[in-house]
Amino acid sequence: MKNLIIAPSVLGCNHGDLSQASSELQNAGADWIHLDVMDGVFVPVLTFGAGVASAICSSVSIPVDAHLMVDRPADLIEDFAKAGCTYITIHPESSEKHIHRVLGRIKELGCKAGLALNPATSPEILKWVAPLVDLVLVMTVNPGYGGQKHILGMHEKVTVIRRILDKAGCEDTLISIDGGVDSSNASKLVNAGASVLVSGSYITSSFDQAVAIDTLRSFE
Repeated sequence: MKNLIIAPSVLGCNHGDLSQASSELQNAGADWIHLDVMDGVFVPVLTFGAGVASAICSSVSIPVDAHLMVDRPADLIEDFAKAGCTYITIHPESSEKHIHRVLGRIKELGCKAGLALNPATSPEILKWVAPLVDLVLVMTVNPGYGGQKHILGMHEKVTVIRRILDKAGCEDTLISIDGGVDSSNASKLVNAGASVLVSGSYITSSFDQAVAIDTLRSFE
C-alpha cells in the first residue's frame, strides 16, 4: 500500500478566510487541500472561483485539488491552472461533450488531470481515457452538499475502478474518495483500493484537526 493521502475539504471552513483555514490544515498534517468548486448549475450550490483558489495555493506548500463540480469545466481549467492548483478534476456528467480533450488540455497546462464519477456513473468510461487520468475521484455521496450520508455501495465500485486502471497499465493512478469519509469507513475504503481520502466536516469540525487526520491514516 502506498502512503495514504489525506485531503481535507475546506467547504465547511470559514469562507471569509480560507487561506488561513488551509494553512492550519497543512500544519495539522494534511497532505492535500481539496477545493469543492460549485457553479450553482451542475449542482445547486455556488461556492468560489479561481481567485480564491489562487489565494489558497499561495498560502500552502502542499498540492491543491480543484474539484470542478461545474457544467462547463473547459471554460475554467486555465484559470485554475494559473491559480496554482496541482490537480484539476472534472465530471463526465457535465454538459462538456469532449471529456477526452479537456483532460488532455489539463495536462497541457502542467496540471494533473482528475475524473470524478457520481454514484450512478459507470466506471466503464475509464477504459477510454485511463492514460490521460492521474486521479479518479469516486463520489460516495451525490455532489452538491457537505455532511451527506456515505453510500456504502460505492466500496465495490472502488475495487472495480482499481481493476480497470491496473488492466490499462495505470497502476500509479490514484483513487480518491469524496463523501462522508470518517473513521467508521476509512479502513474499508483503503482496503478496497483508495489511496486518497477527502474528508470535510469530520476534519474541519473536529476539536483537534491533527487528531482527526491521524485517525484517518492510522491503518495506513
